[in-house]
Amino acid sequence: MTELSKQPVRDFAEHNAYFPSEYSLSQYTSPKTDFDGVKFETTYKGDKKVLMIATDERYLQMQNGKWFSTGNHPVETLLPMLHIHKAGFEIDVATLSGNHAKFEMWAMPAEDQAVAEIYNEYLPKLDKPAKLADIIDEVTAENSPYAAVLIPGGHGAFNKIPESREVKRILDWAMANNKFIITLCHGPAALVAATIDKNDADFPFKGYELCVFPDALDEGANIDIGYMPGKLPWLLAARLEQLGMKVMNQGISGQVHKDRNLLTGDSPLAGNKLGILAAEELLKSVGLK
Repeated sequence: MTELSKQPVRDFAEHNAYFPSEYSLSQYTSPKTDFDGVKFETTYKGDKKVLMIATDERYLQMQNGKWFSTGNHPVETLLPMLHIHKAGFEIDVATLSGNHAKFEMWAMPAEDQAVAEIYNEYLPKLDKPAKLADIIDEVTAENSPYAAVLIPGGHGAFNKIPESREVKRILDWAMANNKFIITLCHGPAALVAATIDKNDADFPFKGYELCVFPDALDEGANIDIGYMPGKLPWLLAARLEQLGMKVMNQGISGQVHKDRNLLTGDSPLAGNKLGILAAEELLKSVGLK
C-alpha cells in the first residue's frame, strides 16, 4: 500500500498556494457525515429567516508567506443549514463583497445524499449571495425578519470577516436584540469584529463560554501532517480567551455549547449537533418547542 504524502499539495491557480496534504485529508475528511435525520416533529411556517455570512476569499496567507487554499468547510456550513432549513427557516446568504461563497471542496462528503441535496438547493444563493452592506439596514431594522446569524467555519473565516465593520454591526444587533449567533470551528473568528472601535475590556462576549477549534491542533498536527502550509497569522482560541471568553473544549469531539444567544461547536465533527441545537433553539424562539 502506498504511503500517503504529508506534504501540502500545490494549488496551481495561485502563486505559492497549497491545499492540504493527501494524508491530512485521509484523516480529516469522510465521504459521509453523521447526519441521521431531523430531530423535531413540528416545523415553522412563518417568515423569520436566518442570515448566513459566508467567506468570499479563498486564500489565507500564513506567517511564512505561503497561501492556504481554504474557504468555508462544507460540513460545517451545510449540516447546520440542513437542520435550520428543515425546521422551516429560510436562509439568506451574504458575503462581504457580494462575490460567491468559497468552499473547501476537498472536504465535501461526496457520498452524503442529504448534504448534496441542501448544497444543490442553496447553490443559487451561494453562487450569487447578497453583499452584506447592501442588506444590513434590513437585517438590523426594528422589524427585522432575521432570527439568527450563522457564521460557518473553515479557515476562510479568518479572511476579512474579523475586521469587517458590517460584521461588527450584525453582532451588535444580535446582542442588543437577543438574536442567535451560530458558529463553529474557526467561525468564531468573526466575534473579534466586535472589538472594532472598542477597548478589549468592552468586548460584548466577555464572560461567554464557547467551543472553538483548538489552537494546539493549528500549531501542531495541522502543520505536522501538512493540512496547512504554515502557521496561522494569529491564534483564534488564544485571542478569544484574551478577550475574556472561556473555551469549553480541549480537543475535537463534536462538542457543542449554548451560552445565552451564542451557539457554538468545536469542529466539523460538531456540524450535525450544532444544526440540531440551532433548529431546536430557533423553534423554541417562535413557540414551537
